[in-house]
Order: sequence, then structure tokens, then C-alpha cells
Amino acid sequence: MLNLYGAEIASRLLLGTARYPSPAILTEAVQRSQTAIVTVSLRRETAGGRNGGGFFDMIRALGVRVLPNTAGCHGVSEAVLTAKMAREVFQTNWIKLEVIGNHDTLQPDVFGLVEAARILSGEGFEVFPYTTDDLVVAERLLEAGCKVLMPWCAPIGSAAGPLNLSALRAIRGHFPEVPLIVDAGIGRPSHAATVMELGFDAVLLNTAVAGAGDPVSMAEAFARAIEAGHQAFGAGMLEPREMAVPSTPVIGTAVFA
Repeated sequence: MLNLYGAEIASRLLLGTARYPSPAILTEAVQRSQTAIVTVSLRRETAGGRNGGGFFDMIRALGVRVLPNTAGCHGVSEAVLTAKMAREVFQTNWIKLEVIGNHDTLQPDVFGLVEAARILSGEGFEVFPYTTDDLVVAERLLEAGCKVLMPWCAPIGSAAGPLNLSALRAIRGHFPEVPLIVDAGIGRPSHAATVMELGFDAVLLNTAVAGAGDPVSMAEAFARAIEAGHQAFGAGMLEPREMAVPSTPVIGTAVFA
């Protein structure tokens, strides 16, 4: 079981709810993925004068835990205000905190992220910060009150997969007791399996599922890959070797003429 802020979660796949071809496909993808947590952007769903009411009602009807996020926020005050609005709408202290610093890569503004995390943690929020794989930033976020970290493996929506495996190994190794959820940049089930094999606790996906030719089948494929990667890590995988090692040794065995 995955423990996030004291909540026991059965699935290690968190699923975004944006950009699906239809509400029906979103609903079926959630069901097939067997996710226990979906994320939803309050700011995007209320943009352009829409109130998002119908969409939010559909999300509640999915029967899974909702993790609101501050997607699209580019400053501390904007992110904090959006988080407070999300708490009112969804009646939860959970918030996925995004403070975007670069328009092209959607890389987090890590300085603003730490500041916003400190403010929200002080006001009773349980913060899931979308961050980089930088160890110092991770330390600052933990000091600010975060008990979960969500490092990226590549820019949001890029589908590039893990670009810096050394950095991901390092952040996992430095924070062995902290739940780490890889968020952003995963495009294929094999990418998800790879990061889970490093010992990460969960994966958050959106574009890789919603943008697939068959989002429902892709959701299920990712669920299987994530579980396989987690199981493989727990089983203890062989490390790469420079020399061949025969699966059937001959030294010290009887020789039959």
C-alpha cells in the first residue's frame, strides 16, 4: 500500500483528467486504470467564464480521491489563492502545487514553489509539490512542510521519458523514507516501469493516456507497467555486469565422456 499523508492508497498510478476525447472515455480510463487518485485543475476548468460545475460533479462521481492542482499558475499568490479555492470546491486539504517558471518547458519556479509550499503547509494544506530532480530544492520543500515530493523526469507533456536517470537515482537514494511520485514527461509504459524499478513510489500521468489513440487501453497498460516495475524493484533485480555469467556453470561439475 502507498501511504500519502496518512492515507493508505491501493494504486500506485495517479491519473490526470485533462484533454480526454470525451467524459465517457475519461470515466472508462479511470476505471480500467484502477487508480485511486485523480488530479484536476481548478484554474483551467473555470477559465473563460466557465464555472466547471458539470465537470467537477463528474469527477466526484468517479468514486476516487481527488487531488486538485494549481496548474497554470505562474506566481506564489496565484497558486495560493487557487489552492484555497480548490479546498472549498473539493473539501480536501490535499493540493498538487505547481508554480510554473518557464513558458516553454513548464519547469517549476522552484523559489516560488518553496515559498508557496511553506504558506500552504502553514494553513493546513497537505502539499504535493511538482518539482525538479534537484536535491537542494527537495530539502527546502521538506523543510517547508511537504511530506511528499513529485519530481519530474522530463518537461510536462513531452513524452520524452526519464532524461536524467542519475538524478532520479540520487533523489531516491537521498530520501529513502519520503514518498516520491514521478510527475511529468512519461510517454510510454516502459518509461513508467523504468522509474518504478528505481524504487519510486508512484507515477502521475495525463497526456500519455489522454492523448493516446485508445486512452482506455493505454490506462490499463500503464497500470500493469507500474505494478510490474514496483514488483521488480521489490524482488531485487540483477545489476548489469561487464562479463558474461553462464546460466549453467560447468566448472566443478562432473564430465561425462
